Amino acid sequence: MGLLGDSPAEYAFEAAPELPGSDRLSKIMFGGIRQFASRGFDFEIEGRDNVPKHGPAILTPNHLSFCDSIFVPAALPRRVWAIGKGEYMDSWKTKHIFPALGMIPVDRAGGDAAMAALDTAASVLDAGRLFMIYPEGTRSRSGNLHKGRTGAARLAIRCDAPIVPVGHEGTLAVQPPDTVKMKLRSPVVVRFGAPMWAKDFGDPEDPRTFRRFTDAVMFEIAQLSGQTYVDTYAGSTEDSSTSKPAPKEEQSGVTPRRPSVVGSAPVARPKLQETVPAPSGPAPIRPPSGRPTVPARRPDRIGVLPEVPALRLPPGRRERVPHGAVRSGQG
Repeated sequence: MGLLGDSPAEYAFEAAPELPGSDRLSKIMFGGIRQFASRGFDFEIEGRDNVPKHGPAILTPNHLSFCDSIFVPAALPRRVWAIGKGEYMDSWKTKHIFPALGMIPVDRAGGDAAMAALDTAASVLDAGRLFMIYPEGTRSRSGNLHKGRTGAARLAIRCDAPIVPVGHEGTLAVQPPDTVKMKLRSPVVVRFGAPMWAKDFGDPEDPRTFRRFTDAVMFEIAQLSGQTYVDTYAGSTEDSSTSKPAPKEEQSGVTPRRPSVVGSAPVARPKLQETVPAPSGPAPIRPPSGRPTVPARRPDRIGVLPEVPALRLPPGRRERVPHGAVRSGQG
């Protein structure tokens, strides 16, 4: 379903003067973005009904191109706030307009600045609004889907909000990395998955739930976007700007699984030793089982052999008597 077929009632602009951004500018800009996407491109939307009409929700799209931030908001039925990299605040072209649209700048180096951005994002969700964050943290330069960071899962648990996985195709062809011009009339598809709740993936109080939930979300994004998943973070040395997505049968990455950890390798188990190596020297002589042994007779210091205690006869055995001798007790 394209945007041209949408009725005005299917989009609701939510005023929020208490939250970051300008209501007046956002209403104008989001309206323009929707018109630009529907008229300039072969734009299709799937699963739009999965986006809650009311209340908080976190949108987690894959990230391939700058224009992802145009097509995903254009496909939504509601106004959205989003995390954006702090470098946008260093350019005069973006330092005013992006925050006016509701962008929350985040320092990707982490620390207190990153926590402050997440606190602001939590206030958006606590107010019952939509919030968008790229779980990969940055654009994928290889075209593959990379391992997700746990920020979205932490927000979902903190604010008791669902995550709506988002996968799109075509934006990389519209605007490749490090380019400004966009290729008009290109096909673009944005798909929304069913809402996901952290409580379905473990105890929200258990920190391991962050990773399990994040991995499950990345599994859904891979299905929606058609990308190959690789178990490395975007921006790492494996995510080269010159590399291309390899065919799935040649990929060294691990296909995500739900709900276990994505890309987790099987536990290496040591092989049991099948044979016991023979000790050095002659093999010891062991007596047959059930038979008594005779202790070794070794001379003491003065050369006298110690007396060997007599052996007891087994039950039922009689003492041998020499031929012609008389047993004790016989006349």
